[in-house]
Amino acid sequence: MGQLDGRVAVVTGSGRGIGQEIAFRLVRDGAKVVINDIDEAPAKETVAAIEKMGGKAVACNGDVAAADFGDRIIKTAVDAFGDCHIVVNNAGYTWDSVIQKMTDEQWYAIIDVHLTAPFRILRAFQQHLRGAVEKERSAGTRIVRKVVNISSTSGVNGNAGQSNYSAGKAGIVGLTKTLAKEFGRYDVTVNAVAFGYIQTRLTKPLSEGEAGEIEVQGRKVKIGVQGGRIAAMNQMIPLGRGGLPEEAAGSVYLFCSPDSDYVSGQCLVVNGGL
Repeated sequence: MGQLDGRVAVVTGSGRGIGQEIAFRLVRDGAKVVINDIDEAPAKETVAAIEKMGGKAVACNGDVAAADFGDRIIKTAVDAFGDCHIVVNNAGYTWDSVIQKMTDEQWYAIIDVHLTAPFRILRAFQQHLRGAVEKERSAGTRIVRKVVNISSTSGVNGNAGQSNYSAGKAGIVGLTKTLAKEFGRYDVTVNAVAFGYIQTRLTKPLSEGEAGEIEVQGRKVKIGVQGGRIAAMNQMIPLGRGGLPEEAAGSVYLFCSPDSDYVSGQCLVVNGGL
């Protein structure tokens, strides 16, 4: 038996990368998972992979920044599996510029995905909580639910060229600490994990002159990091390398498991010792 048997989890941005590894880790320990990606294909592939593992999952595709998304993903969990016990706000991307070159569109796009979207999801989660917890307490049962918000060392320390991303990731830490106080009455722990350099498609090394990109709401956004910067980061990190997505998932799992039932309002920095 796994520690998460009977639990239902929502993981945004889980069609690939860190989010996918988080979903796989939760499933391996018994959870049923709602998979989300802005693109349909990665979400479907992840659901299929989970089913091949013997787990249960459904997809809730779409942009987390859409106004109705929070209500929709919580409803998907409840409709598919009867409840929602774990929420991991993981979806995100970067769109960098120094402040004098950053447009309002850039600012709001990143704030919306990293701060407004988690706010809406957790507002919808709270609306589900009230009735669910009341029924459990009437039946004499107690279930500890979990929220894990993904932050970044950019939000903890700042990072030149990322005023939008740093502000959003700092804001999610503030939201985490506030909701730890508001949700405690419902036996919900709320924590954050701030990642440093993790090796994903968003941080993949680029050759000189090469530019990767993703498309979000019709916008083409450059991704990737020049190889020289990655080499410099690896030299600075005491462990000598960037983290792997499955290692990142392990730190999130800690806050989803019963081992952290009395830990709330915390931000765990995962950066290889930097």
